[in-house]
Amino acid sequence: MIVSIIIVSFNARADLERCLESLHATPPAASHEIIVVDNASADGSADAARRWPDVRIIEAGENLGFARANNIGIRASTGANLLLLNNDTIVPAGAIDRLLDELTHHPDVAVVGPRLVGADGRAELSFGRMIGPLNELRQKRLVRGHERHDPKISALVDQMTRRPHSPDWVSGACLLVRRADAEAVGLLDERFRLYTEDVDFCAAIRARGRLVRFTPAVEIIHTRGRSAAATPAAAREAYRQSRLAFYEKHHPFWAPVLRLYLRLRRADR
Repeated sequence: MIVSIIIVSFNARADLERCLESLHATPPAASHEIIVVDNASADGSADAARRWPDVRIIEAGENLGFARANNIGIRASTGANLLLLNNDTIVPAGAIDRLLDELTHHPDVAVVGPRLVGADGRAELSFGRMIGPLNELRQKRLVRGHERHDPKISALVDQMTRRPHSPDWVSGACLLVRRADAEAVGLLDERFRLYTEDVDFCAAIRARGRLVRFTPAVEIIHTRGRSAAATPAAAREAYRQSRLAFYEKHHPFWAPVLRLYLRLRRADR
């Protein structure tokens, strides 16, 4: 088996069906399997996925978060490579095979991420520098400016996403990784329930001297955030906890400052 496609889903039935339809309409030429890990969805997502007999469904029984659910799917899979794929993505013909070609042509690369675009075709800033106070501020400025359609920032984001390069991390919305590299770092760190797990995962892989690669030659459509939108308050809290856990792990000096900042922001509401 060349690639195992792991999809974690939570209360996003329509998105999951659309994603699976795209995978079956033009399946990759490489031998593959599709595993859906359902985080106790209440909208019939698991039953909907059973429309496709070749899709393996793992029902988690509770909402385990993104990292832990992905790890369950990875451990149940057999592929030499692992594609972590959000349920709110649409995969065009040939995209997965071209991602696999990137690994074939670059043996020093462990992780590959594609150019993510919205349904409107606008690029998403799906990579970046290692998270830290300054880099995080820069990333948020770019993302928010792009979302507000600031012409200068949007032009910069488009330019940035047209160039193949080796960033510190690529988005877990669509992340291809060699199994050997994923297992060498112990898979995803499960303390990150939602968000930053992809940055941490890439950091662990880079610490072993392996490379992360972004390729604009492959585009994946990312409609973004339907699972989080189903429970916005829980998603915001999960984001705060994951962000704090990230700083405690990677920037312990700044963790108390972030903890105080988050406490003050919560008090203001």
